Amino acid sequence: MDTEDQIYRDLQKWLERLPSSYTPTKSGSDIRILKHWYTPEEAKLAMQLSMRLEPLKRIYNRVKKSGMSIEELEKLLEQMRYNGTVIVREEGYAERHYCNAGFGMGGTADFWVNRFTEDMFKDMLQYAVESGLMDEPRPKELPLLRTIPVGKSVPLPEKFQVSNYDKVNYIIENASGPIAVTRCICRDIKDRLGEPCKLTDLRETCLMIGSDHAKHHIDMGIGRYISKEEALEILRKAQEAGLVIQPENSLRPDAICCCCGDCCVQLTAVKKLPRPVDLYASNYYAEVDPELCNACGKCVERCQMEAQTIVNNVATVNLDRCIGCGNCVTVCDVNACYLKQKDEEVLPPKDKEATYMKVIFKRGDTWNNLKWRIKTLLGLKV
Repeated sequence: MDTEDQIYRDLQKWLERLPSSYTPTKSGSDIRILKHWYTPEEAKLAMQLSMRLEPLKRIYNRVKKSGMSIEELEKLLEQMRYNGTVIVREEGYAERHYCNAGFGMGGTADFWVNRFTEDMFKDMLQYAVESGLMDEPRPKELPLLRTIPVGKSVPLPEKFQVSNYDKVNYIIENASGPIAVTRCICRDIKDRLGEPCKLTDLRETCLMIGSDHAKHHIDMGIGRYISKEEALEILRKAQEAGLVIQPENSLRPDAICCCCGDCCVQLTAVKKLPRPVDLYASNYYAEVDPELCNACGKCVERCQMEAQTIVNNVATVNLDRCIGCGNCVTVCDVNACYLKQKDEEVLPPKDKEATYMKVIFKRGDTWNNLKWRIKTLLGLKV
């Protein structure tokens, strides 16, 4: 392996540590993708970044021996930000903070919507097959996405109280910063494969929330600012179409996806597993009243997770597959299908960084987690 390829192999190993992971492949598609996204100089710098947000001066202390000035470092980080390989945060900090973007959900791949070249597209498809991204995703102790039930599927307050973080309209209406919308990368890929979505013609369905995340997509030319009213209208149409509403698994999500079972990489992969419910953060599940059910089959057609079947002329819910989206409830004309709250409510972490840290700590053993905590306290790279 030549020196340049070794740089990218080292970067692949570094990115594999992140919550979204980045696994090696036999064909080298993983390395080819990194070459699309990083120059050798950027790849070296990426390995000096943490998975936690850090200020410029702290990063500079690691790289100054290379002879790079702090101005050159900042310029390179901004270039990487434009390429989607670095996440930048200003909100809540006195100065800009940077960290690695990672690969999967909310990572670099999402930032390349509308910008895929033909070669990059082929490498991404090969990587998806080889890495198991479209087959069996690596189980995570804490899901990076969660399911919010369709508003019309939630019973009246006297049945049970729905928390604000399980109300997508509440998230939008109380967003502290601007909102941007981008095209769904999953449906774009399917369109290019000549396999357009069977469920909807909607393409602008990915909502980016907050002054940092929304602006990042605008600066890259892959999104446009919208009002809260426009965002709510997009969600209304998505829910009408039967899409699954999936915000990031945090109290303050940066993004909300509207997903279907025939295009979404996450859903199509997870639905192949025997227990999709294990990989989703959800506080609800569907049930059917057999006395009311007329076996019309609408709920079966509507379900994106293949959790509904007709058995002995009654709709039956497989709770190993149900992720509590509520889409089946909205098409039941006889009110036989309904949502129930789980006995134990799952409270999302406070923000994306807290979610990522929980994933990392749950993967590691006691000793490694102790080292992580010490490094974090000392302001070292993690």
